[in-house]
Order: sequence, then C-alpha cells, then structure tokens
Amino acid sequence: MAAVHDDVAEFALLLRRLKERTDRSYAALARRLDMHASTLHRYCAGEAVPQEFAGVERFAVLCGASVEERTELHRRWVVADAARRRPRPQEGRGAAVPPGGDTGPVVVADLTRPAPADVADPARLAPAALPDLARPVPSAVPDSARPTPDRRPRVRFRPRHRPRPRRSPVRSVALALSLVAALPWLTASTAGHPPEPTAHPAPGAGPAPQGAGAATPAPLTWTADDHTLGLTSCGEDYVVAQPPQNVPPPPHPEDIAAWATSQRAVHAGTTGVRITVQGRGSAAVVLQALHVRVAHRTTPDPDRGTVYSLSDGCGAGITPRFFSVDLDTYQPVARSMPGDDGAGTPVPAIGFPYRVSLQDPEVLMVSARTESCTCDWYLDLTWSSQGRTGTVRIDDHGRPFHSTSSTGLPGYRYDRVSHRPGRWVPIPAANLDATAD
Repeated sequence: MAAVHDDVAEFALLLRRLKERTDRSYAALARRLDMHASTLHRYCAGEAVPQEFAGVERFAVLCGASVEERTELHRRWVVADAARRRPRPQEGRGAAVPPGGDTGPVVVADLTRPAPADVADPARLAPAALPDLARPVPSAVPDSARPTPDRRPRVRFRPRHRPRPRRSPVRSVALALSLVAALPWLTASTAGHPPEPTAHPAPGAGPAPQGAGAATPAPLTWTADDHTLGLTSCGEDYVVAQPPQNVPPPPHPEDIAAWATSQRAVHAGTTGVRITVQGRGSAAVVLQALHVRVAHRTTPDPDRGTVYSLSDGCGAGITPRFFSVDLDTYQPVARSMPGDDGAGTPVPAIGFPYRVSLQDPEVLMVSARTESCTCDWYLDLTWSSQGRTGTVRIDDHGRPFHSTSSTGLPGYRYDRVSHRPGRWVPIPAANLDATAD
C-alpha cells in the first residue's frame, strides 16, 4: 500500500507545482477544464487519479507546462493509474493474538486423524448418562444416612480397552488391485517422463512453460478499460434498449462503466479500449505484436435499441500508441496510427515492438469500429523476455468485448443548454454518423 501511495503522491505533487504557477483558483481552472472544482482538488491532493490523461494534459497546458514537463506528467500518471488499479494484498487469515502479545505455546490438534469410534465423547452422551455435578440431585435418603464429606465415595473412570482393529480382507484385495492398475504407469515413468497435468494460466499470467508442473506467470501485468471517453475525450456512443425517458443522464467519466452495466448498454459504432501494460520486475519485457480475434460475428438486429451519445465536447488530441481496428474485415488487424501531442504538434505512428518494465509502463489505445456487424472480440498480446515468449489474452474481465453497429438506429444526445437541467434530444442521422467517427 505504501508503493501505491507514493506513486499517487508523486503525480499529485507535480499537479500542485503546475497549479501554483498560476494565480487562478481551483474553481477557475475547473471551469476551463469543464469539471468540478472538488474533483480537481482531489487530483491535486492525491485523493484520486484521473481515468483519462486528456483532462490532465489540458490542465498542464493551462498552467504553461513545457513539453518535457507534460511528458513527465504523463509518465507519473501512467504509474499512478497502474498503482491504483493494482490489486491490494489480502490480509492473512491467522489466529487472533490477544492485546497482551504472545501468551505461550499454542497446541494445535491433529484434525486429520479421526478419533476412534469406540471412545466415548462426553458431548455426545445423553443427559442421563452424564449427570450435572454442579446441580444437587434430589434424593430420598435421609441426611443421617448420607456419607460424611471425608467418606464421600469417589467415582473413578477406567479407560476402556481398545482392541486392535483387524485388517479387512476386502480392503486388502482393493489395495492389491490398485497396485496392479498402477504398475503400467510406473513402468512408463521409469522409461521416460511421467505425464504432466495441463496448466491453464489466469488472465495476464501467460502460458505455462513446457515441462513444468504448474503455470509460471508472465513477466507482465495488464489492465483494460473499454468504458472511456474515447481517443479524443469526445465521449462514445452506446445502444440501449430503452426509450429516452427511461435512460439516466450521461455520468461522470469515472462512472461510465457502472452506467453502461446498469443499462445493459452495448458499444455503438466505435469501441475505445485503453490498455495499460507494466512489467513485474526490473527486467525488460518486449511487446511484440497485438492480434485481433473475433470470437463471434452476426448481423445486427434491427430492433436492438437506440443510440445514446455521451459526447459532451472534445478537448484533446490523439496520443501515440494508437491502433485502429476495422471489425468489418474478415481478419481484422490492429494498425498503428499517427496522432498529436494535444498541442497540435503531429506525432508519427509508433508501431511494435515496445519495451515495458515495472518502472516504465506503456498505455496502448485501441479503437475498434464496425458498421455492419455485432461482434464479440478480444486481443492477443505477444511478449518475450529473458528467453521466454508467451501470449496474454486481453478482454473484458474474462469476457470478449461486445460491439455493434449504429447504422439505421435513431440517436439522442443530452442537451443541458436549451433544457435545464437537461434532457435527451434527437440527433439527425448525419450528425450521428459524425459522432461515431
């Protein structure tokens, strides 16, 4: 947890330094950035990390940051974002220790060895068999006939003799048959290698190496977010099978995933996926290629719903490591595309390979577009490091990404200017096609 705090704190420190250069308040800067002042203050205080770098870059430009400072700000944001998404270590499930510290040796019972059936368990005895010695038992014997305290009879329990169990003949025959059945396998093991179990690696762990009994994790970790504001922070479109009066307003950027899940929304036209890749250690991991796999393709249902645009204005350029995918082709390919640095300076396309480590992560932006299909798809990222090679599958938490076409569907956008506090208004078909680009 200390590493996560340090990464976020370094990012917030640079934000505060840039903010101190200006004489503007948080409220004034937030109005220029189209966000709440409290949200900007949380970013600068290290209480939250923006999900998109586009707003951070606009903030840096407003504060007069140089190209080198914006590059350093992007590096710190990537590290802080990866630290925020990193799973927290689970606490050990040990026994509780009293506040006084160690109270002496702890005796642990051997629960793997069953208790003999013929040993009587006091808890299982009937109430009549085990009298309550703390409660006086009424008796008809007079007090004069009762024994005195020094002559009170003592009840002694003698341990019952435990006979030695006999070996069942059926059990012996079963043991012999199991040895006969295992004899061919033992013979094959002496001639070569024993058969090995098949290891199924977890997402992001890489394939199991040949000849190992357990899967070896890949030397990298990754996260994927397909509910973003898109490549240029313009917002994306979703198909929802609900009329406008039943659809809530567009959420804040950090709540888009929850909004889409609650509405059972499907990406319409273009699906933007932001992938953060980071090494597990200091050793460099080379990212070789990114392959697109279409798991299922079908013709879109004409009654699949209505398009709702979450666009609320654009404000950033396309950064490098941007890949375009055409899902309508027979074999889609992730093509590296040029962009700009947010200030209007063109940036050429940067293709594979890339190098990542624990200190130097990478962010890959993938924009997959369709005009004629409803597709389930995922990505395969191939890597190599220190003589090892492998492939990790990048998807939506174990499920393929789901995209559909917006062609021929009615569209709506949320208008907060002409209607207060806001309402969904129709979008002309021509404008709807433009928002999907």
